[in-house]
Amino acid sequence: MEDLNAILSPGMLVRHPDQPDWGTGQVQSNIGGRVTVNFRDEGKVVIDSARIALIPVFDG
Repeated sequence: MEDLNAILSPGMLVRHPDQPDWGTGQVQSNIGGRVTVNFRDEGKVVIDSARIALIPVFDG
């Protein structure tokens, strides 16, 4: 499976596909397949790109 998280860069907004209650998160870093995201309602979470494909948010 192609790693769609590879396009994510710091400052981009995303949602977690399995945790909609976390709200929108802002990408803090994307290094070596590990994406650190600061979610509005959950806080800072490190996502393993091999397991979770984050959903980019373009509507704010």
